[in-house]
Amino acid sequence: MKKKFLTLVAIVSFVAAYACDKCQQYEESKDFKIKSAQVTHNKKYGTLEFEITVEGQAGKTVPKPVGKLDMAPVLGYLFPTTLKPEDVGFNPTEGIVALALTSHPDFDDSPLWDENADGKFDNDGIVWHPHWVVLLEDKRVKGGLSVKEYKKADKVTKPATAPDMPMYMDSPGFPVVTQNNAIRVSVPAYRINNKVAFNYDAVACYMEVSAPEGGMSMDKPMLGVYNVYSVLSKNLSLPYKVK
Repeated sequence: MKKKFLTLVAIVSFVAAYACDKCQQYEESKDFKIKSAQVTHNKKYGTLEFEITVEGQAGKTVPKPVGKLDMAPVLGYLFPTTLKPEDVGFNPTEGIVALALTSHPDFDDSPLWDENADGKFDNDGIVWHPHWVVLLEDKRVKGGLSVKEYKKADKVTKPATAPDMPMYMDSPGFPVVTQNNAIRVSVPAYRINNKVAFNYDAVACYMEVSAPEGGMSMDKPMLGVYNVYSVLSKNLSLPYKVK
């Protein structure tokens, strides 16, 4: 675990040296300046309540659409954790398990859920919604991280709620609520193997899709982190524990 923390600290140092022209429009937004975060085990209801508070209004700022999947922008509030991939339904694999709360108007990657309740299941990517992802260090992108990918020939286990994309990403459908300066999500404890003691951090960032015509790009990850706006611990050391 100590080695994993050191890797994350190195990534933060790498990120600080770069800037992303496309994502600088959100750089100064107080909506992505994290003030605090907490994860609380609610024993009465058997849930874990994840919360991030910001200086501005959480969830108010959403990405400006580009009209296509390739280079589509994604804004996110992330909880990197010390959970294992198998705790959230994946096969054992290397990487950092994070709960990501995201908004992206150009595509919908939660086909089982109708987040805007309009009777359509493929048009609400802009509504803030959760994903479990496995993150890896990735120097192809300026943010230094990407969602772990796999090949079709690989033997991969994913949750039944995962979208049909070759990444370690799930769309679990947990309820996300934004209220004033806070964004919250409630996770049933049994959906993470009843693991109620783990470490975490809180991150606000800009991500982007790479999906050129004809398949995947070797130069960029399918979903990479291009800019980190704030990290609660400052060094991504995951020092916080579930209350």
